[in-house]
Amino acid sequence: MALEGSGEKTVVDVLQAIHERRSIRSYTDEPVSRKDILTLLRAAMVGPTAHNGQEWRFVVVDDKDLLHEIPTINPYARMSRRAQLGILVCADLHAEKTPGFWIQDCCAAIENILLAAAGIGLGAVWTGISDSYPEMIKKYQALFHLPEHILPAGFIVIGHGKKEARAADRYDSKKVHYNSWGTPWEEISRDEKG
Repeated sequence: MALEGSGEKTVVDVLQAIHERRSIRSYTDEPVSRKDILTLLRAAMVGPTAHNGQEWRFVVVDDKDLLHEIPTINPYARMSRRAQLGILVCADLHAEKTPGFWIQDCCAAIENILLAAAGIGLGAVWTGISDSYPEMIKKYQALFHLPEHILPAGFIVIGHGKKEARAADRYDSKKVHYNSWGTPWEEISRDEKG
């Protein structure tokens, strides 16, 4: 199934999107179309979830006052002040089928948003929200009027990037092991080089 972006953008293949995806923090003033927002949300909602719980929930944010407020909660999200869009990815704990897996499920949705954004020519960056920072969670809940059973997992800042992302190959065989930690993949894959 092919999904189209807006305007003259075309959807790239999945491997190209994976390799070209970068954290884009600088955006033009061009708004993100409703069609593109729907593309991002559709991509998020096909992400895998434990026992198909689909407990993720999304808050689409294009209100400039809210986007300007985000860095007061999360200093690593300063770029939201220059963006045209943000998506707050949350978990509905009442919908969890497998308790404790909501963070993985939300992270899969977030990665799908990032890949979809790259695929349709948008720039995006994932700004994390961790339960290690309970005050941050409370502030997100207050700003977006989230009920207590809705936990924010990440805020994705999105816009039309000022620069084009370039593909990168970050493969490092030293970070891979074969069947156990004691056998480096590099030794096994030596014959495959070339």
